[in-house]
Amino acid sequence: MQTIHDRLTLSQTLKGFRENDETVALVPTMGALHDGHMALVAEARRRANRVVVSIFVNPRQFGPNEDYESYPRRADSDSVKLVAAGVDLLWMPDLPEMYPEGFATNIRVSGLPDRLCGAARPGHFDGVATVVAKLFNQVRPDVAIFGEKDWQQLAIIRRMATDLDMPIDIVGFPTQREDDGLALSSRNAYLEPKDRAAALALPRALGNAAQALQKGADVALTLAAVAPMLTNAGFASVDYVELVDADTLAPLDRLDRPARLLAAARIGKARLIDNLAVNPISG
Repeated sequence: MQTIHDRLTLSQTLKGFRENDETVALVPTMGALHDGHMALVAEARRRANRVVVSIFVNPRQFGPNEDYESYPRRADSDSVKLVAAGVDLLWMPDLPEMYPEGFATNIRVSGLPDRLCGAARPGHFDGVATVVAKLFNQVRPDVAIFGEKDWQQLAIIRRMATDLDMPIDIVGFPTQREDDGLALSSRNAYLEPKDRAAALALPRALGNAAQALQKGADVALTLAAVAPMLTNAGFASVDYVELVDADTLAPLDRLDRPARLLAAARIGKARLIDNLAVNPISG
């Protein structure tokens, strides 16, 4: 695996791939790689001749009181995992390489970032869209793989790629979970043992709600019951629990189209998100 820190070397290496008519898949990450990331890498390997993984902890998607400085950085162990997975190229720019002096551009996808996680984290998705657009322009992949755990992020990136005519296949890959059902996340490392045990209430509550909705339960009553389940289990607060259109993220008051049940809640030092597909039963 070649590890590259500057755009010139990156461009030259990618040019070599394309001169050999090789397709390129990109897996954007902020490092601290876990099995969920590695599942994305494996999917990328299935979809392209060459796999590029980026590691960049993007300050533009962190709020002033969020965990940018403390976000886990494990470049050495991440590299070992990527080599073992057969990754061809690790793109790991530093901050000045990604945002040189005078950088003044911001990308905003109207509407989609305003609710859900965007309401609790103003500016977060502008930072995501901006850095992902830069990564797409730097790598110019044929396909890019993102986890479905960050469903709102995935929807925003798909909208951006469509609106800006980016010729990239945006692939959402199913959420990867621990054996007990907790969605894999780099922020799980923040959980104390008691909070880690209590965090299981999130996927369990969403699973129960999804089953009820698919059986015809009232949407408003079903959603309203989730937050008390979480706080009773030990969550400090619940940012949202919503049923939304799977594509537009518009809130739904009845299950009449492919939907997503999304939630975000805070426990200990972590803010956890999760979501499940909820589809109307035909017939």
